[in-house]
Amino acid sequence: MSDHLPYQDASRPIDERLEDLLARMSLEEKAGMMFQAMMMIPPDGAFMPDFNPMNMPTLSESLDKHLTHFNLVGSAPAEKMAAWTNQLQKLAEERRLGIPVTLSSDPRHSFTDNPGAFNATMAFSQWPEPPGLAAIGDEELVEEFADIARQEYIAVGLRAALHPMADLATEPRWARVNGTFGEDNILAAELTKAYLRGFQGETIGPDSVACMTKHFPGGGPQKDGEDSHFDYGREQVYPGDNFDYHLLPFEAAFEAGTAMIMPYYSMPVGTEHEEVGFAFNKGIITGLLRDHYGFDGVVCTDWGTLTDDEIMGTHFPARAWGVENLSLGERIIKSLQAGVDQFGGESCAEALVELVQTGQVSEARLDISVRRLLRDKFRLGLFENRYVDETDAANIAGKPAFRAAGDLAQRKSIVLLKNDGEMPLVGRPRIYVENIKPEVAAQYGDIVDDPADADFNILRLRTPFEPRSNTFLENFFHQGDLDFKEPELSRIRRLMAKAPTIVDIYLERAAVIPEIAEASAGLIASFGASDAAALDVIFGRFQPSATLPFELPSSMEAVRAQAPDVPHDSDDPLFKYGFGLTY
Repeated sequence: MSDHLPYQDASRPIDERLEDLLARMSLEEKAGMMFQAMMMIPPDGAFMPDFNPMNMPTLSESLDKHLTHFNLVGSAPAEKMAAWTNQLQKLAEERRLGIPVTLSSDPRHSFTDNPGAFNATMAFSQWPEPPGLAAIGDEELVEEFADIARQEYIAVGLRAALHPMADLATEPRWARVNGTFGEDNILAAELTKAYLRGFQGETIGPDSVACMTKHFPGGGPQKDGEDSHFDYGREQVYPGDNFDYHLLPFEAAFEAGTAMIMPYYSMPVGTEHEEVGFAFNKGIITGLLRDHYGFDGVVCTDWGTLTDDEIMGTHFPARAWGVENLSLGERIIKSLQAGVDQFGGESCAEALVELVQTGQVSEARLDISVRRLLRDKFRLGLFENRYVDETDAANIAGKPAFRAAGDLAQRKSIVLLKNDGEMPLVGRPRIYVENIKPEVAAQYGDIVDDPADADFNILRLRTPFEPRSNTFLENFFHQGDLDFKEPELSRIRRLMAKAPTIVDIYLERAAVIPEIAEASAGLIASFGASDAAALDVIFGRFQPSATLPFELPSSMEAVRAQAPDVPHDSDDPLFKYGFGLTY
């Protein structure tokens, strides 16, 4: 390509370059930019343009449709990921206008691996989940985390983050609690702002990762806690008349300059707004987000709001809640009229082209959205520097200082909930352990096979959930009741009766554990922590100081009686919001 075209000249103002490129784009190229497909990298990092996992569109097919935004799923060693992204960028550069690809990702730095929400990446440093960062409650630490994550993303070619979640954990049964900063809107607002500073900087530039803050206007108040990835979770409700409470973290995101916003799948019920999914909701996107808050960045729908899909032999309906009866074209039109710029998890650009060719959508409407999308590519410096250094990737991603910072944060995030005087454990006691790697436990005590022979039992548990088996995806979204059921509860209580027992419970949601708390000699809560991190706290090698980012209810009856839009409102909680002990 020639070097003198105005949009290729880095010395010119971004708006001038943008308008020059926009004028050169065909209708098909504009439409392609308004779709963001999922793309999977194999574990060995092999670059296969015709790779077709889980019925996803292939890379070749997507490039032929002029897509230039991809949500990368899967992971590989850092240098392999960098090589993969470089090969993708080379294919993009060879196309007519050479528009660079923007690669996005769900969170990759914690312990959760869920293809619908998280991508645990062993090449990166490992940190507690966002509720753990909220348990620490330190804005500077959150900014440090985000800055490290930014460097690791950029090292492998990831330039857009499909996070943070500014939602609030006011409904404890919700499957997405693990991505939030807890249930307090003031703390969540402060940490959201710090998170964005770390990823984006004060302004978006060549050293930034652009963030897509989600899920506007706050996805927490799900009816019965059911998640709206699934049709039984389509309704978002506000019995406590607390809609505005959920907006504060988004206001902080606007102040911090978030590049993008993602509305949730859900449809608001019993409010002033139309009862259709937020991706189709003009009152929410144009009225509230655009007009009231003045947001002029990119609005991208959550994934799969337009088309049905077949994955691993399972049918997934489009999350077109409230507009299920509309055709594909009518859904696209309604989203565009609502104020959406891009369709996540979709690649049906030809349908948008047809709408323009038949006069149902104007090309000028596409120009509005494409301007926003191009602006971010220019601000990120992708036209000047789309490639990454594959050797540097291995040296930056997961480097010792980054891993040490994550390991320290894991320990800082652990909350001490109960101590009958047994903790911290001393010496090398005889210990019976469950869900702890034996080679790690052996560094702290002498392992026994029978809990009756132990000085102490140490159990690592996690918040219970109700298994759902309608689709494979439901297995990753832990929903439903929060209490241990029989026979597991009785098994745990019998074991605890054999020796003083220390319990660590991983709170991916707010567990209901009155019987376990009562029978334990010590109880700690973790939010994504290694075995060594938990044992360091139990044995006093690290002193706990964190506090709960959400309350732990005393019963499922109390959970069902609380309002899903109101924070810490369950009756007589077992542990209140903000509770935490120390040694």
